[in-house]
This record gives sequence, C-alpha cells and structure tokens, in this order.
Amino acid sequence: QVQLVESGGGLVQAGGSLRLSCAASGSIFRINVMDWYRQTPGNQRELVARITSGGSTRYAESVKGRFTISRDNAKNTVYLQMNSLKPEDTCVYYCRMVVLIRTNEYTYWGQGTQVTVSS
Repeated sequence: QVQLVESGGGLVQAGGSLRLSCAASGSIFRINVMDWYRQTPGNQRELVARITSGGSTRYAESVKGRFTISRDNAKNTVYLQMNSLKPEDTCVYYCRMVVLIRTNEYTYWGQGTQVTVSS
C-alpha cells in the first residue's frame, strides 16, 4: 500500500508564494509520473503541473512562468513552488502519483491541501 501525504498549503496575499510538498511512502519501485491537480467546488480537477521520471515537465497555461514542479526521487517527494499567486489560484491542490510496484502501475492521490490567495 502506498500513501501520499501533502503539506504546505495555507493563506497568502496576492503576489505571495507558497511551496507544496507531497511525500509517498510504501512499497515503491519507481514513481513514473508525479502531478499536481487543483479543484474548486463544482468544477473538475484540472492538471496544474506534471513531472515524469525523466524530468520532463508540463504546465497548465494559467500557471506557466509562475509555478515550478520538481521532484526528489530519493525522498519520493514532489514539490510545487507557487510564486506570484493570484486570487484565482485559490483551490484545493491534490498530488497524484503513478507508481510502479513490481511490474504494475498504480495511481494514488493525496488528501488535498487548501490554498487561499487573498486580494
């Protein structure tokens, strides 16, 4: 069983910064994909940023140039550095990981962390 634990959310003023972390624990051979999603009430979860095992990254247009995703493979942890935050970034942020266990891939989600940006 794999568990993801998120941390780093909170309240920040517009223009400020936050850093989210998501650490995985359990019987992990390799984490192939690490994502950050976000969701507001009544809306679908949207992909904010992705980083692959090879280090390739991908961002939603709305966060390009402001957010940076990174990973520490030794710690099985993914980070999201969020700068120049805007009120419209207010959401619950979820990490998602695609984990290779033996020869199969499994998808796991974190519990979510609230980010609130005040104007």
